[in-house]
Amino acid sequence: MNRLNINAREKKAVINKNIYGHFAEHLGRCIYNGIFVGEDSDIPNVKGMRKDVVEALKHIKIPVLRWPGGCFADEYHWKDGIGPKSGRKKMVNTHWGGVVEDNSFGTHEFMELCRQLDCEPYINGNLGSGTVQEMSEWVEYLTFSGISPMAEERAKNGQKDPWKVKYWGVGNENWGCGGNMRPEFYADQYRRYATYVRNYGENKIYKIACGSSGLDYDWTDIVMKIAGKHMDAITVHYYTVPGEWSNKGSATDFTVEEYNTTIKKALKMDELISKHLQIMNFYDPEHRVELIVDEWGTWYDVEPGTNPGFLYQKNTMRDAMVAALSFNIFNSYSDRVTMANIAQTVNVLQAVILTEGDKMQLTPTYHVFDLYKNHQDATRVYSAFEEETELSASASVNDAGDLYVTIVNPSAEKAMPVEVYVNGKVSNINARILTGDIKEENVKISALDGVEFNNGLIKLTMPACSIVAIDCK
Repeated sequence: MNRLNINAREKKAVINKNIYGHFAEHLGRCIYNGIFVGEDSDIPNVKGMRKDVVEALKHIKIPVLRWPGGCFADEYHWKDGIGPKSGRKKMVNTHWGGVVEDNSFGTHEFMELCRQLDCEPYINGNLGSGTVQEMSEWVEYLTFSGISPMAEERAKNGQKDPWKVKYWGVGNENWGCGGNMRPEFYADQYRRYATYVRNYGENKIYKIACGSSGLDYDWTDIVMKIAGKHMDAITVHYYTVPGEWSNKGSATDFTVEEYNTTIKKALKMDELISKHLQIMNFYDPEHRVELIVDEWGTWYDVEPGTNPGFLYQKNTMRDAMVAALSFNIFNSYSDRVTMANIAQTVNVLQAVILTEGDKMQLTPTYHVFDLYKNHQDATRVYSAFEEETELSASASVNDAGDLYVTIVNPSAEKAMPVEVYVNGKVSNINARILTGDIKEENVKISALDGVEFNNGLIKLTMPACSIVAIDCK
């Protein structure tokens, strides 16, 4: 029997809502046609933003959105994306498909999107090919309320009052597409650029340094040593790739063995977070610097017949498993991991939404975000299985005292009986489930029948490849 013991009275760190964050890059059909269709589109929109997509993202309580990249961030020059659209410069998106970027979605459009979503903006500045002045002036343009050339330019473009922007990335993947830098060089550049990412008025910038690619612990070590005192957080990127980078495998046509490999690689997230935190703790014993996983998710070969530079892939229950297991890992490190951003929101990699013309599809991953949204800003409580198991779980308590439990059975073929013992007052429960064949693309959350509850003991059976969420009042 798989027995999960929960002590609702033993409280841990708050699960930052930003762990359930998102990432939208100028890549393929993520921004254009996915989120932004323009005000003249026949697709229902508000100021160019697709109404269906915005409403779907609001339903899962999107807390923070990272933009404009990704690799695109370090070739993006923000002044090309302001002012009348007819006068904005066009450029070639050299990283992603070689298509023309017309800059019709720029700073004002992004901030409008965040307003509609009621989420925090997370802006990634251009350290790779931009200048210190360029980054400094972008912060000023966004957040300065006084008299200055940038504030006047913002008002001329229709935004008199400054915006509030907290999260600011100083470069992205500068070990690779962001400039192929050595960690020593990047750390010095970070210190230089971050100096001019200023706080104006009551707006306080949370400065985020570019961290490593997954298992590159040397990068974290050197950047923390040189620049740790100048940052609020450092990032790490990790993608779950079942095959090799040159042959990643299909998103929808895979074997049980390939499924199991994918799950095993997804669970690697726990090890890499632990090891990066050990390095961070050495240079930051007071735990002032936080860890952000601002790119994560599955990465497969693109869907046949699509532009290889658009990174379009479909989504199955395998991806739902990766998402749920990742969330349980992030939650377990809620004292240090304060944000995570899935790659990417719409039509790219492990998207939560797919669009085609005026049609929209919610992916299995979307429904995982829906199941887990009650963990946002709740307090993690003690939870542990009595014996070693492949099951995974999270438990948290909200301000009203309600307990929320999520459990994952990643087994491709084996149903598992589960007992959940709750040491705490529980009067009634409600259980929901997301399940299906590992290759299933069209799934929905449903009520879970057959759950027994008596004197704090919950008994249920989890089907193979399933996620269960239990709301305990």
